[in-house]
Amino acid sequence: MAEPRIRLGMVGGGEGAFIGAVHRIAARLDDRYELVAGALSASPDKAARSAEAIGLPPGRSYPDYRSMARAEAARPDGIEAVAIVTPNHMHAPVAEAFLEAGLHVICDKPLTATLAEARRLRDKARASGLIFAVTYNYSGYPLVRHARAMVQAGELGAIRVVQVEYPQDWLAGPLEASGQKQAEWRTDPARSGAGGCVGDIGTHAYQLAHFVTGMAPEQILAELTSFVPGRRLDDNAQILLRYGNGARGALWASQVAPGCDNGLRLRVFGEKGGLDWSQEEPNQLLWSPLGEAPRLIRRGTAAVNAAGQRVSRIPSGHPEGYLEAFATIYAEVAEAILARRKGAPLDPMVSFPTIEDGFAGVAMVEAALRSHAAGGLWVTAEP
Repeated sequence: MAEPRIRLGMVGGGEGAFIGAVHRIAARLDDRYELVAGALSASPDKAARSAEAIGLPPGRSYPDYRSMARAEAARPDGIEAVAIVTPNHMHAPVAEAFLEAGLHVICDKPLTATLAEARRLRDKARASGLIFAVTYNYSGYPLVRHARAMVQAGELGAIRVVQVEYPQDWLAGPLEASGQKQAEWRTDPARSGAGGCVGDIGTHAYQLAHFVTGMAPEQILAELTSFVPGRRLDDNAQILLRYGNGARGALWASQVAPGCDNGLRLRVFGEKGGLDWSQEEPNQLLWSPLGEAPRLIRRGTAAVNAAGQRVSRIPSGHPEGYLEAFATIYAEVAEAILARRKGAPLDPMVSFPTIEDGFAGVAMVEAALRSHAAGGLWVTAEP
């Protein structure tokens, strides 16, 4: 008999929110969750309208997250996990409320708006023993999993160079002045945190590089720029990375790069060969063994290793993309929650970003801000 679906709640993600709909689709794609409750907006009226629009029962639509946490924790059929899809400044208080209610947490990135919040939340999550996932969704792509397994197996040899970039162009003009909701809050320090582009997409690039290589830099040097006049947060970040094994890296994140839609790209070079993967062409990975012709590995083919195959859903030649990668994170978290339900050990192949990955991203942003403020000095990111 199939396991009952995981009862999921959501905070944020109401009318006009992009990422809330993505989370809902991702949670349902593999039929592992049922969305049964929500506090979908800080506005009670908008929350009620949003809940009705997506079919939540009227009695499970809440005017605020605190009342939702209390009520759902007290119900015999209450939620088992909550998805947090609010602007960044609300991640910490919402997550803390649901951890205190004894519920698992799936939180959008970055983890929090400040390092102090991230540290407090990490400590609370560790002490709770609950599952805490952070949706760095790009680590869900099959060929990203394949690349990671290649590095772990030593196929690249010792890693020497890590190059990761994430350019976009959607904030190349003062879009926030038009009232566009996403641009408004992402460029507002009170809601986004002190890091703009570096926190929004730079953390994605940073986590992807760490996920594939298994390495975290010991020191970083950053230059953050706000190119659009009047913008209060950075819209371009250039960061150098020093790794403990002697490897060197660079991270570029930009939201003012015309012609770039969502250009997340990772290149990893070791003493035996190099890997090249791009999010806009996610179903192929270029593997270049030293001294041999480069080889194009395609998702769904026999060339993909077990790590990539286990998170691939459809046959070769059919594009598998952003929503499926996002769904992989939800599916992996579902495996962890179901293992807890049954008191069973978790399959060691299951992998998803945790509170530790979330903390590392916020620590990187804080270190980048310190480095930039000091005029571009090498600084250490808090582990």
